[in-house]
Amino acid sequence: MALRLENIDLNLFVVFDALYRERNVTRVASQLNLTQPAVSSALNRLRQTFDDALFVRSPDGMLPTPVADNVVGDVRRAMELLRKSVKAQHAFDAARSEKIFRVGMNDMAEYLLLPALHRAVAKEAPHVSVRSYYVARETAAEELKAGRIDLLLDAPITNARQLQSEPLAHFPYRVAMRRDHPLAGRRISLQRYLAADHLHVSSRRSGRGHVDLALNRLGKQRRVALRVQNHLAAARVASNSDLLWTAPDTVLAELPQLRHYALSFEVEPLTWYLYWSNRADEDPANSWLRGLIGSVVAAGFKISDAP
Repeated sequence: MALRLENIDLNLFVVFDALYRERNVTRVASQLNLTQPAVSSALNRLRQTFDDALFVRSPDGMLPTPVADNVVGDVRRAMELLRKSVKAQHAFDAARSEKIFRVGMNDMAEYLLLPALHRAVAKEAPHVSVRSYYVARETAAEELKAGRIDLLLDAPITNARQLQSEPLAHFPYRVAMRRDHPLAGRRISLQRYLAADHLHVSSRRSGRGHVDLALNRLGKQRRVALRVQNHLAAARVASNSDLLWTAPDTVLAELPQLRHYALSFEVEPLTWYLYWSNRADEDPANSWLRGLIGSVVAAGFKISDAP
């Protein structure tokens, strides 16, 4: 009959390890706070499990059999792994950890956050790795709950009721253009804004962004001549065309080849939220990374200590 792990009391291996070390039932009972009959009962159950005597009485104490000698290494390694797992739930040693964190974020978050986050992680946890993934908002909650990602950084998502979250930052929108654009240096009135052709960034195939929703509330609509998937492509297009690009101010501040101006109508700022699953709420490792991300965002995405 095959040995089924679910039928084995793992506490028996604690007794096994102690017997192998002490070779004495009385001392094992004292160390484990058990009675001698309880230790003897545990040994009998171990003998049934392994179909071997495991320990035999001798003038020198309970001597291990060859079977006990063969399995003691595996037993001790397994117990050490369990101890480490239990300990990890109560403390996270960033300096020694080799954990791989998986974080869902879009290209804007990668561009702004990852350089500074990598530097902060390397300083506090040199053996920790971070993996960034694009995660569709429709599946983000399930990805977090299933443990396929540890954290998600995104705008507010509608299916986040079963997740933990906290706001990280707010980014006002500004309109950008190439430095020699015909509108450069002029006040960008709503009329001029609507008369121009526009560039829009979205990883989704359809749907309106913050700017289009704001215009819709005014009964207005702009012409989006080009829709691209990421901000790097948008910056290149805006630098080499007459398209206007309306984007979060923090993104535009990193692009000296573009000029940017305040909008002449109200647009709700882009808000970043950090999301994690309920079961990770008290996880020390997850909490450590959340705190680190929060400090990086609060510092303004600094890449170095240089002033």
